[in-house]
Amino acid sequence: MAERSFAKEVQKLRQGAGETFTGEGILGITKALLENGVGYVGGYQGSPISHLMDVLADAQDILGELGVHFEASASEATATAMLAASVHYPIRGAVTYKSVVGTNVASDALSNLASGGVTGGALIIVGEDYGEGSSIMQERTYAFAMKSQVWMMDPRPNLPSITKAVGDGFDLSEATNTPVMLQVGIRSCHVHGHFTARDNKRPEMTVSDALENPRRDLNRIVLPPATYLHEAEKLTKRKPAAEAFIVEREINERFGTPGSKVGIILQGGTYNTVVRALNRLGLADIYGETEIDMLCLNCVYPLVEDQILDFCAGKDAVLIVEEGHPNYIEQQIGHMLYQKGRTVKLEGKGKLPMGGEYTGQVMVDGIAAFLESHAPALLPVAKVATNEEPVAIPDLSKTLPPRPPGFCTGCPERPIFAATKLVEEEMGEHHISSDIGCHLFSIMPPFDLGATTMGYGLGPASAAAFHNENKKGRRSISFVGDGGFWHNGLTSSVGNAVFNKSDNVIVIVDNYYSAATGGQDILSSRADNRSKQTQNSIVDAVKGMGVKWVRQIDRTYDVTRMRDTLKEALTTEEEGPKVIVASSECMLNKQRRVKPELAKAQKEGKRVERPRFGVDEDVCTGDHACMRLSGCPSLSVKDTGDPLRDDPVAAIDQTCVGCGNCGEVADAAVLCPSFYEARVVSNPTEAEKRRSARRNRIISWLQSRRDAKRVAFA
Repeated sequence: MAERSFAKEVQKLRQGAGETFTGEGILGITKALLENGVGYVGGYQGSPISHLMDVLADAQDILGELGVHFEASASEATATAMLAASVHYPIRGAVTYKSVVGTNVASDALSNLASGGVTGGALIIVGEDYGEGSSIMQERTYAFAMKSQVWMMDPRPNLPSITKAVGDGFDLSEATNTPVMLQVGIRSCHVHGHFTARDNKRPEMTVSDALENPRRDLNRIVLPPATYLHEAEKLTKRKPAAEAFIVEREINERFGTPGSKVGIILQGGTYNTVVRALNRLGLADIYGETEIDMLCLNCVYPLVEDQILDFCAGKDAVLIVEEGHPNYIEQQIGHMLYQKGRTVKLEGKGKLPMGGEYTGQVMVDGIAAFLESHAPALLPVAKVATNEEPVAIPDLSKTLPPRPPGFCTGCPERPIFAATKLVEEEMGEHHISSDIGCHLFSIMPPFDLGATTMGYGLGPASAAAFHNENKKGRRSISFVGDGGFWHNGLTSSVGNAVFNKSDNVIVIVDNYYSAATGGQDILSSRADNRSKQTQNSIVDAVKGMGVKWVRQIDRTYDVTRMRDTLKEALTTEEEGPKVIVASSECMLNKQRRVKPELAKAQKEGKRVERPRFGVDEDVCTGDHACMRLSGCPSLSVKDTGDPLRDDPVAAIDQTCVGCGNCGEVADAAVLCPSFYEARVVSNPTEAEKRRSARRNRIISWLQSRRDAKRVAFA
């Protein structure tokens, strides 16, 4: 069950030649794949490209009609290895994953794929995740393109350019026998626009055809001595062919006035921001027409030396707009100019920040600084003459409270970490290794748990060095999610722990989905999936790997049981890794599934019951321990108006989803009995209506009796 359904949008993929296709960038990419005769598609989800996998999953019927095979890959390495189908066969294949964590995982397969090269077009659609909206380490995929000698497209963020780049990428791959990366950032993935559609094209050879007609070219198999020939082929044949293709196809675009004394060389993905900055500086109109000479690199690797030198000829200064660090493009262009003895002044990092996202204001400031140094006459006279100070933007970090990432309301992972805190209160602090996924939010308040995170599925592996020689000594605790477990953790973490006789504790957080990437199904998902095999047991998998001590908890909201099981794992004398599989459905996905069902039932007049929790103000002492052990967003404080009570009492707001975690935490922590559970009933039965009326009459009589006594004693 994905975060959202594209069932309606994917019907646009059936549009034919001459029709106007409108939609989001990810939908446009899918349409372009079908128009260019793709034979198979795979990939692994991850922002900002997750929705592309969701679109492909919802479009399986359309893909099937065209003979296109689709797979949701187990990892990015699996996806990249899938492109092996294009090594010997003239089949176009495409895979997609998040960068740079995805390219890290895929790098081994990428190296082998790039070494032997391909016959059919091989396209890797990489969702570049860079900037303050990113959830990962700040690195660039560009290094992988350079290292493995694969070509990288970076089209302008509009649908005609993005969809054209898909076709250009396939053609470039086939013309050079080299895989091609298509880099799309969040602006490209979610930009809306339109382009003129073409007819979908059935692949000339399907994967079924290939199976019936097997081929093998020894020269493309990565094994000495062919590997030495592959390196030579990359340098003497493939790269020159790529450079010639880029020039002949006019992949890179020239804008502005060629005769200007200053110019800008920019990545295609930054084009919109650059043009907007020029517009704000009065140097471009709203359509992007400008007098500044610009070379827009829709293919950022390889760079065509003659094209770069031609652009720089006759210019006094050139600004390189390259987001991220290191400045690979700037270094290459600087080397080209130096070798040819050119004296043009090259600017880039320095005028623009070394790192960080190139937002609108950053781009305005950087381009203005460049022009002030090398072409002040181009800037508005008022700005230069009066040295006008820019409008000060207030530092909102000093006025707004921080918003660290946290668990959703009702998240079943919250009680796991509440139980961990309770264990540490009794047994002392432990070294805790975290992992990629929602459970990583446990490092933030109110839990403050976790010391490291080394990669997806590597939480237990990052605790591998911790081995206590004292058999009665303290053990480490590590967490891994179900998504990370199937992605990499089964072998790299659990298998590694078994093989090395680890004595530490592993908690597998099973929320039924790859929840952090948008709720996609995985091997252990409990839902029925029409095209995938789900409902595979994590417990069986770890036992098959050799784990002897395994405990399954099917309801993580039982904080007492969670606490006691974790304590048992930390104290048992049994050797080997101790594995706890803590299972409860992701509350976001559960609400997406249940709410429409309840709304439909209520509309049909059926009886519907919803749980709600509350706090008895007369019982609550106001110590707020429930919040310190839960942190649920629906828990707040409320002033009772009683002048004799110093502290506000706990309160539960309307966002409560009735998970019961607050009450469970209160019970496990031996706190107060102030929490109560109520049931909100829609379309009650006649008997329930009579009981409710009778209760209300009794309560009203008791209240009136109490009020009468108050008046009598007043």
